[in-house]
Amino acid sequence: MPTLHVRSVPDELYDRIQQLAQTRSRSLSAQVVTMLYDALDEEEHRKEQAGVMTSIRRRRFVPPKKAKTSYELLREDRRR
Repeated sequence: MPTLHVRSVPDELYDRIQQLAQTRSRSLSAQVVTMLYDALDEEEHRKEQAGVMTSIRRRRFVPPKKAKTSYELLREDRRR
């Protein structure tokens, strides 16, 4: 299994991860690996959501340029 070394980790961040690891009864390394998996899963989820939103936007109804507004249609209807 490859080893990943991370340099210049701010003290505050290191302490927070270490505290989280202790809370969850994990080693620091196990906690960091878990957090990396979670971050990757979240990124994939964001990409899926972006794809869904793009699909929705493509299917969104766009009225023709010369179409009357709802206000104009209501006024026409009331005149009848």
